[in-house]
Amino acid sequence: MVEDERWKPEELPEPGELVIATVNKITGYGAYLGLDEYGGIEGFLHISEVSTSWVRNIRDYVRPGQKLVLKVLRVNRERRHIDLSLRRVSGKEKQDKLVEWKRRKKAKTILETVGEKLGVKDLEAFTAEYTAKLEEKFPSAYAALEEFAEKGESLGAKLGIPPDVAKALAEIAKLKVKPSTVKIKGVFHLTCPGPKGIEAIKQSLTSCRASRKVKRVKMAMYTAGAPKYVVEVVARNWKEAEKALGELIDCVLAQIRKYGGEGKFEREK
Repeated sequence: MVEDERWKPEELPEPGELVIATVNKITGYGAYLGLDEYGGIEGFLHISEVSTSWVRNIRDYVRPGQKLVLKVLRVNRERRHIDLSLRRVSGKEKQDKLVEWKRRKKAKTILETVGEKLGVKDLEAFTAEYTAKLEEKFPSAYAALEEFAEKGESLGAKLGIPPDVAKALAEIAKLKVKPSTVKIKGVFHLTCPGPKGIEAIKQSLTSCRASRKVKRVKMAMYTAGAPKYVVEVVARNWKEAEKALGELIDCVLAQIRKYGGEGKFEREK
């Protein structure tokens, strides 16, 4: 069964690529898996590529029907043989790939819903056409749908999308798409001498937070017990979050120094 409508029979993954695969069959020396993004074409995971530690029984690590994020090691195009690795995929790579895959599937479902709403007869062709169109201007179709959810149908004109399609995209996206966010967290260590030191710290934090209200960026502050004050910045992307946090840090440390105090900021790892 082809899960990704953009897959073509002659396409194969490239060495080093991360893929989503479903375990079809397990043997004593490895497992055979269908590559979900390549029409179910089969790849092989040797037992030596399952874990960095010694594997006595491969069934302790994989099971039939399980979906895994794997790295492509080798591709023999003549034999259509694909060697895969589980142990060479980091935790972050696995997380990022799963998020990407889930978003791609959700974008496909949304585009199919839009096509049904418009009475399109060939949903597969419609989905493929608009996936490609959205990805011309955005890193992914899902990222484009996030923008439609926020900005509405007016975005369609910039992408060369017909008004009726743009309107349907905006309507369905607003119902189905939750904008993604990133969060940065850290701790201010602030001290200020004198009877009004606590008030000076409070004023430094609240005034800087109030002066840096940025659209699509949220800030939360709370004490972890003096002299520690936690700050959380939530934004649509890392660039916006880093910019907002950097400005807040500069402001708070400058303010506390004006009151005769000292401070530093530590990022949470």
